[in-house]
Amino acid sequence: MASALPPNPVGVRVRVPAKINLALRVGAPRADGFHPLATVYQAVSLYDEVHAEWAEPDEFEVAVSGEGADLVPTDERNLAIRAARLLARRHGPYDSLGVSLSIKKAIPVAGGLAGGSSNGAAALLACAVLWDIDIDHDGLRTLAAELGSDVPFALLGGTALGSGRGEQVVPVLARGNYHWVLAFGHHGLSTPAVYRRFDERSSRVPPPEVPPTLMNALRSGDPAAVGAALINDLQPAALELQPRLRQVLDAGLELGALGALVSGSGPTCAFLTSSETAAVDLSVALSAEGLCRSIRRATGPVSGARVIG
Repeated sequence: MASALPPNPVGVRVRVPAKINLALRVGAPRADGFHPLATVYQAVSLYDEVHAEWAEPDEFEVAVSGEGADLVPTDERNLAIRAARLLARRHGPYDSLGVSLSIKKAIPVAGGLAGGSSNGAAALLACAVLWDIDIDHDGLRTLAAELGSDVPFALLGGTALGSGRGEQVVPVLARGNYHWVLAFGHHGLSTPAVYRRFDERSSRVPPPEVPPTLMNALRSGDPAAVGAALINDLQPAALELQPRLRQVLDAGLELGALGALVSGSGPTCAFLTSSETAAVDLSVALSAEGLCRSIRRATGPVSGARVIG
């Protein structure tokens, strides 16, 4: 069988950010098993890169390097592979498309920062460009919503309000830049496990709603007000599963953070600071405490998935 590869295969490289949930309000499970969410996402400057190259027809493969690479599946469970196959099926010709993906990770695996979702978003964009598929950003976000709750936001970036199960995203007005310190846990946390614990501890859960205080704080661009309004309904469940996280949060606040929370389902702890200098100081002080695996600084908001080469 003759190869369907183009005579001069060209690769596409996409950079995609991590996310922090500034607010994550969670309702009772729906009939389909998903929890309704009201969340405020912010994309931050911690990036994975996904490189896509042509492969033989119906050949979809992925290699992973970097942060937590040994924990990332490289079979059909991988969200980047699923994203590429979904795009090929919907906007084919499927039988003439294939891709070899390389993921370079800096976002922790199972860290509550949407690392897997970001890879799925990056693969959608990279393959659309590589295969020269005529699809706009709205079309990509529609596919992204089928892949997972956080995937559409990874395409959008910035600061956005999420609803539904998180897949319905719209930008929100947010002034200023925010300086974050991210403390990575020694062990990952399973998102389904955190939600199960949330359900066990919650007998009656009202419909989720983002706090107006947070929205007002974002509009004003006041980091102190944003820090005071951070909230995550999954945090108590995450702290029960990993009690050491409480020590990390308490230490960061005692060392001067404006606000702190477990990001998403955890175990990454995110600390908001007043400035770049304050973020550097907090990073050094937290590292000296020895309570977490590693520390990274990041700023937000940043753009979503973008082609960089």
